[in-house]
Amino acid sequence: MPVLPGAEPFRHEGGEVGVLLCHGFTGSPQSLRPWADSLAARGLTVSLPLLPGHGTRWQDMAVTGWQDWYAEVDRELRALLARCERVFVLGLSMGGALALRLAAKHGDEVSGLVLVNPANKVHGLSAYALPVARHLVRTTKGLVGDIALEGAEEVGYDRVPLHSAHSLRGFFRLVDTDLPQVTQPVMLLHSPRDHVVPPADSARILSRISSRDVEEILLEQSYHVATLDHDAERIFEESYRFIDRIAADAGRKGSTSGG
Repeated sequence: MPVLPGAEPFRHEGGEVGVLLCHGFTGSPQSLRPWADSLAARGLTVSLPLLPGHGTRWQDMAVTGWQDWYAEVDRELRALLARCERVFVLGLSMGGALALRLAAKHGDEVSGLVLVNPANKVHGLSAYALPVARHLVRTTKGLVGDIALEGAEEVGYDRVPLHSAHSLRGFFRLVDTDLPQVTQPVMLLHSPRDHVVPPADSARILSRISSRDVEEILLEQSYHVATLDHDAERIFEESYRFIDRIAADAGRKGSTSGG
Protein backbone atom coordinates (compact mmCIF):
# COMPACT_ATOMS: atom_id res chain seq x y z
CA MET A 1 0.00 0.00 0.00
CA PRO A 2 1.21 3.56 -0.70
CA VAL A 3 2.33 5.58 2.30
CA LEU A 4 0.09 8.49 3.29
CA PRO A 5 1.51 11.89 2.25
CA GLY A 6 3.77 13.14 5.02
CA ALA A 7 4.01 9.76 6.75
CA GLU A 8 7.27 8.75 5.11
CA PRO A 9 10.27 7.72 7.27
CA PHE A 10 13.12 10.21 7.56
CA ARG A 11 16.87 9.82 7.99
CA HIS A 12 19.66 12.38 8.12
CA GLU A 13 23.40 11.78 8.27
CA GLY A 14 24.96 14.20 10.71
CA GLY A 15 27.59 14.05 13.43
CA GLU A 16 28.62 11.54 16.07
CA VAL A 17 25.55 12.12 18.22
CA GLY A 18 22.51 10.24 16.95
CA VAL A 19 18.82 10.43 17.80
CA LEU A 20 16.11 7.86 17.20
CA LEU A 21 12.56 9.23 17.17
CA CYS A 22 9.61 6.89 17.79
CA HIS A 23 6.10 7.94 16.76
CA GLY A 24 2.84 6.96 18.41
CA PHE A 25 0.15 4.30 18.07
CA THR A 26 -1.87 4.72 14.82
CA GLY A 27 0.22 7.84 14.07
CA SER A 28 3.15 8.32 11.72
CA PRO A 29 6.54 10.05 11.36
CA GLN A 30 4.65 13.20 10.31
CA SER A 31 3.90 13.97 13.97
CA LEU A 32 7.64 14.09 14.73
CA ARG A 33 9.03 15.39 11.46
CA PRO A 34 9.43 19.04 12.55
CA TRP A 35 11.29 17.80 15.63
CA ALA A 36 13.50 15.58 13.48
CA ASP A 37 14.20 18.46 11.10
CA SER A 38 15.15 20.72 14.00
CA LEU A 39 17.65 18.21 15.38
CA ALA A 40 19.07 17.47 11.93
CA ALA A 41 19.59 21.20 11.38
CA ARG A 42 21.71 21.25 14.54
CA GLY A 43 24.05 18.62 13.12
CA LEU A 44 22.73 15.46 14.73
CA THR A 45 22.34 12.14 12.94
CA VAL A 46 18.61 11.43 12.88
CA SER A 47 16.47 8.33 12.34
CA LEU A 48 12.67 8.59 12.25
CA PRO A 49 11.27 5.23 11.10
CA LEU A 50 7.73 4.36 10.04
CA LEU A 51 6.46 1.61 12.32
CA PRO A 52 5.06 -1.53 10.62
CA GLY A 53 1.36 -1.30 9.83
CA HIS A 54 1.34 2.47 10.23
CA GLY A 55 1.12 5.27 7.69
CA THR A 56 -0.98 3.41 5.09
CA ARG A 57 -4.41 2.12 6.16
CA TRP A 58 -5.73 0.68 9.41
CA GLN A 59 -6.24 -2.74 7.82
CA ASP A 60 -2.46 -3.04 7.47
CA MET A 61 -2.02 -2.29 11.15
CA ALA A 62 -4.58 -4.89 12.21
CA VAL A 63 -2.16 -7.71 11.36
CA THR A 64 0.73 -6.24 13.36
CA GLY A 65 1.52 -6.12 17.05
CA TRP A 66 3.98 -4.69 19.53
CA GLN A 67 6.68 -7.18 18.57
CA ASP A 68 6.69 -5.74 15.04
CA TRP A 69 6.82 -2.11 16.21
CA TYR A 70 9.53 -2.78 18.77
CA ALA A 71 11.63 -4.82 16.33
CA GLU A 72 11.66 -1.86 13.93
CA VAL A 73 12.95 0.67 16.47
CA ASP A 74 15.41 -1.89 17.84
CA ARG A 75 16.88 -2.31 14.33
CA GLU A 76 17.11 1.44 13.87
CA LEU A 77 18.81 1.85 17.24
CA ARG A 78 21.41 -0.78 16.38
CA ALA A 79 22.12 0.96 13.08
CA LEU A 80 22.65 4.27 14.88
CA LEU A 81 24.89 2.62 17.49
CA ALA A 82 27.10 1.33 14.70
CA ARG A 83 27.36 4.84 13.27
CA CYS A 84 27.43 7.17 16.28
CA GLU A 85 29.39 7.59 19.51
CA ARG A 86 26.26 8.39 21.53
CA VAL A 87 22.60 7.74 20.79
CA PHE A 88 19.48 9.22 22.37
CA VAL A 89 15.96 7.86 21.99
CA LEU A 90 12.99 10.23 21.75
CA GLY A 91 9.35 9.24 21.71
CA LEU A 92 5.77 10.52 21.63
CA SER A 93 2.96 8.59 23.33
CA MET A 94 3.46 4.87 22.55
CA GLY A 95 6.80 5.96 21.11
CA GLY A 96 7.74 6.88 24.66
CA ALA A 97 7.00 3.33 25.79
CA LEU A 98 9.13 1.98 22.93
CA ALA A 99 11.94 4.31 24.02
CA LEU A 100 11.70 3.12 27.62
CA ARG A 101 11.96 -0.54 26.62
CA LEU A 102 14.96 0.20 24.39
CA ALA A 103 16.63 1.92 27.33
CA ALA A 104 15.85 -0.96 29.67
CA LYS A 105 17.18 -3.58 27.24
CA HIS A 106 20.21 -1.74 25.80
CA GLY A 107 21.49 -0.15 29.01
CA ASP A 108 24.40 2.26 28.65
CA GLU A 109 24.26 2.04 24.86
CA VAL A 110 21.35 4.48 25.13
CA SER A 111 22.71 7.80 26.41
CA GLY A 112 19.38 9.36 27.37
CA LEU A 113 15.64 9.59 26.74
CA VAL A 114 13.28 12.42 25.82
CA LEU A 115 9.64 11.45 26.33
CA VAL A 116 6.65 13.55 25.24
CA ASN A 117 3.31 12.53 26.74
CA PRO A 118 4.50 8.93 27.11
CA ALA A 119 1.83 6.25 27.42
CA ASN A 120 1.96 3.58 30.11
CA LYS A 121 -1.51 2.01 30.16
CA VAL A 122 -4.71 1.47 28.17
CA HIS A 123 -7.27 3.19 30.39
CA GLY A 124 -10.99 2.78 30.98
CA LEU A 125 -13.44 -0.09 30.94
CA SER A 126 -12.68 -0.69 27.26
CA ALA A 127 -9.25 -2.03 28.23
CA TYR A 128 -10.83 -4.91 30.12
CA ALA A 129 -13.17 -5.67 27.22
CA LEU A 130 -10.38 -5.85 24.63
CA PRO A 131 -9.60 -9.59 24.91
CA VAL A 132 -13.20 -10.43 23.89
CA ALA A 133 -14.23 -7.32 21.94
CA ARG A 134 -11.39 -7.70 19.43
CA HIS A 135 -13.05 -10.91 18.18
CA LEU A 136 -16.44 -9.20 17.79
CA VAL A 137 -15.58 -5.71 16.52
CA ARG A 138 -12.67 -4.87 14.22
CA THR A 139 -12.14 -1.21 15.09
CA THR A 140 -13.09 1.67 17.34
CA LYS A 141 -12.81 5.43 16.92
CA GLY A 142 -9.39 6.92 16.29
CA LEU A 143 -6.98 8.69 18.63
CA VAL A 144 -5.09 11.03 16.31
CA GLY A 145 -5.46 14.79 16.06
CA ASP A 146 -5.54 15.87 19.73
CA ILE A 147 -3.92 19.27 19.04
CA ALA A 148 -4.84 22.68 20.48
CA LEU A 149 -3.19 24.68 17.71
CA GLU A 150 -5.79 25.72 15.17
CA GLY A 151 -5.07 24.41 11.68
CA ALA A 152 -2.53 21.80 12.80
CA GLU A 153 -3.29 18.25 11.69
CA GLU A 154 -1.82 14.84 12.46
CA VAL A 155 -1.45 12.20 9.74
CA GLY A 156 -2.73 8.88 11.08
CA TYR A 157 -5.69 6.54 11.23
CA ASP A 158 -9.26 7.55 12.07
CA ARG A 159 -9.89 4.01 13.34
CA VAL A 160 -8.08 1.86 15.91
CA PRO A 161 -7.82 -1.86 15.09
CA LEU A 162 -8.77 -3.71 18.26
CA HIS A 163 -6.32 -6.58 17.69
CA SER A 164 -3.51 -4.00 17.69
CA ALA A 165 -4.96 -2.23 20.74
CA HIS A 166 -4.97 -5.57 22.58
CA SER A 167 -1.32 -6.07 21.68
CA LEU A 168 -0.55 -2.53 22.84
CA ARG A 169 -2.14 -3.25 26.21
CA GLY A 170 0.15 -6.24 26.67
CA PHE A 171 3.15 -4.17 25.64
CA PHE A 172 2.40 -1.48 28.21
CA ARG A 173 2.29 -4.13 30.93
CA LEU A 174 5.65 -5.44 29.78
CA VAL A 175 7.22 -1.99 29.72
CA ASP A 176 5.86 -1.25 33.18
CA THR A 177 7.89 -4.15 34.56
CA ASP A 178 10.95 -2.82 32.66
CA LEU A 179 10.83 0.68 34.18
CA PRO A 180 13.11 0.03 37.19
CA GLN A 181 15.83 -1.02 34.70
CA VAL A 182 15.81 2.45 33.14
CA THR A 183 18.79 4.31 34.61
CA GLN A 184 19.67 6.79 31.85
CA PRO A 185 19.08 10.55 32.05
CA VAL A 186 15.45 11.32 31.21
CA MET A 187 13.62 14.44 30.09
CA LEU A 188 9.85 13.98 30.32
CA LEU A 189 7.57 16.64 28.85
CA HIS A 190 3.82 16.28 29.30
CA SER A 191 0.61 18.20 28.74
CA PRO A 192 -1.83 18.72 31.62
CA ARG A 193 -4.63 18.95 29.01
CA ASP A 194 -3.98 15.68 27.18
CA HIS A 195 -7.18 13.98 25.96
CA VAL A 196 -5.45 10.74 24.96
CA VAL A 197 -2.91 9.94 27.70
CA PRO A 198 -3.68 11.11 31.27
CA PRO A 199 -1.03 12.73 33.50
CA ALA A 200 -1.11 9.58 35.65
CA ASP A 201 0.97 7.80 33.00
CA SER A 202 3.83 10.29 33.27
CA ALA A 203 3.62 10.22 37.06
CA ARG A 204 3.86 6.43 37.14
CA ILE A 205 6.81 6.37 34.75
CA LEU A 206 8.67 8.95 36.84
CA SER A 207 7.94 7.02 40.05
CA ARG A 208 9.22 3.69 38.71
CA ILE A 209 12.34 4.49 36.67
CA SER A 210 15.70 4.33 38.43
CA SER A 211 17.19 7.38 36.66
CA ARG A 212 18.85 9.97 38.87
CA ASP A 213 19.10 12.68 36.22
CA VAL A 214 15.45 13.53 35.50
CA GLU A 215 13.90 16.70 34.10
CA GLU A 216 10.12 17.15 34.05
CA ILE A 217 8.57 19.93 31.96
CA LEU A 218 4.89 20.86 31.69
CA LEU A 219 3.52 21.77 28.27
CA GLU A 220 0.74 24.09 29.37
CA GLN A 221 -0.36 25.24 25.90
CA SER A 222 -0.63 21.87 24.16
CA TYR A 223 -2.76 18.75 23.98
CA HIS A 224 -1.49 15.22 23.28
CA VAL A 225 0.40 15.72 20.00
CA ALA A 226 2.53 18.46 21.54
CA THR A 227 5.20 18.12 18.86
CA LEU A 228 2.76 19.74 16.40
CA ASP A 229 1.20 22.09 18.93
CA HIS A 230 1.86 25.44 20.59
CA ASP A 231 4.76 24.05 22.65
CA ALA A 232 6.55 22.41 19.71
CA GLU A 233 9.42 24.90 19.57
CA ARG A 234 9.92 24.55 23.29
CA ILE A 235 10.18 20.79 22.92
CA PHE A 236 12.75 21.21 20.15
CA GLU A 237 14.87 23.66 22.17
CA GLU A 238 14.68 21.84 25.51
CA SER A 239 15.40 18.43 23.99
CA TYR A 240 18.46 19.71 22.14
CA ARG A 241 19.71 21.43 25.31
CA PHE A 242 19.28 18.14 27.20
CA ILE A 243 21.03 16.06 24.50
CA ASP A 244 23.86 18.56 24.22
CA ARG A 245 24.38 18.60 28.00
CA ILE A 246 24.41 14.81 28.39
CA ALA A 247 26.66 14.29 25.36
CA ALA A 248 29.08 16.95 26.59
CA ASP A 249 29.17 15.44 30.09
CA ALA A 250 29.87 12.00 28.61
CA GLY A 251 32.61 13.46 26.44
CA ARG A 252 34.29 15.09 29.44
CA LYS A 253 34.15 11.89 31.46
CA GLY A 254 35.55 9.95 28.54
CA SER A 255 38.48 12.33 28.06
CA THR A 256 39.21 12.30 31.80
CA SER A 257 39.21 8.51 32.05
CA GLY A 258 41.28 8.28 28.87
CA GLY A 259 43.90 10.69 30.13
